[in-house]
Amino acid sequence: MRIGMIIDYAGGFEETVEQIVDYEAAGLQLVAIPEAYSFDAVSQLGYIAARARKVELMSAILQIYTRTPSLTAMTAAGLDFVSNGRFTLGLGASGPQVVEGFHGLRYDAPLGRTREVVEVCRQVWRREPVVHDGKHYQIPLTKEHGGSGLGKPLKLINHPVRDKIPISIAALGPKNVAMVAEIAEGWQPLFFHPTKYQAAFGESLEQGHALRDASLGPLDIQLQINFAVGEVDPASITAVRRQLALYIGGMGARDKNFYNQLACRYGYESEAAEIQDLYLGGRKDDAAAAVPEELVRAISLIGDEAHVAEHLAEFEAAGVTTLLLNPLAATPEQRVADVATLSRLTTATVR
Repeated sequence: MRIGMIIDYAGGFEETVEQIVDYEAAGLQLVAIPEAYSFDAVSQLGYIAARARKVELMSAILQIYTRTPSLTAMTAAGLDFVSNGRFTLGLGASGPQVVEGFHGLRYDAPLGRTREVVEVCRQVWRREPVVHDGKHYQIPLTKEHGGSGLGKPLKLINHPVRDKIPISIAALGPKNVAMVAEIAEGWQPLFFHPTKYQAAFGESLEQGHALRDASLGPLDIQLQINFAVGEVDPASITAVRRQLALYIGGMGARDKNFYNQLACRYGYESEAAEIQDLYLGGRKDDAAAAVPEELVRAISLIGDEAHVAEHLAEFEAAGVTTLLLNPLAATPEQRVADVATLSRLTTATVR
């Protein structure tokens, strides 16, 4: 099981990058950068590639709408180049609040667009002249599709470090998860419940794996997770509760909230409805208090060493292969120490 870490866009970026050498010594193998509607992830990944020479890099995630498929492929090839083959392209559809609200683009056909973006990326990395006649993207753009007629198939000028850059896709919906299990090297779920994931994802994973090309290898399940070792700090639990309340209650419209739907598939239908009602009604503290304790504990990695080791075994049994940590310890030194402890426990626990 690999140990990775999410470097949040909310602050402390430079300080965390300065400590990456310490984190590497403690057992960290991967750093992932989110994008959302903050600073772009690409510039930060390039900065880390120059500062840290060993740790792997991943976007978590670049959403598919604002970059053309070819630009997404070029960006991934460029990051793989400056990192000497250490980059994984993390993709996702995001949601209409970001895509339409911040970028002014129509949020449509996330599954079809994702599949076509992946196809074009792999074509670009193989340095083939790009020809793609899809439902959502036409390359070159012909007169029939509104172009000038002057476009012609082009291939990437540079030779990529790798002609198969790993692709990881964030997905929660049943059809999206099935597609990821079929076409991607990695999967980034959020709020993954190790003992209830089958109810939410089992059928979709089975469907996708039935169509999966063996050359992709086993699906790398890359789990974003809040993390702390030691006596449980009530503030850490409160932070997780607030995060869950935000996502289940307020991340999207009432009838289009992927995280609320996930909680329902886990069996928390009434709780998810209550959290959403409270959150959208402005009662955010009450919404956080309504989050089930069992869910808070299950989707986190927080507790003493014995509890963390036990929970690691549950994640291993569920197929998780990469942890993308959000360390919650109060000081940088303790966060590094926690990663070292987790590295030791992972070595001892995971076979």
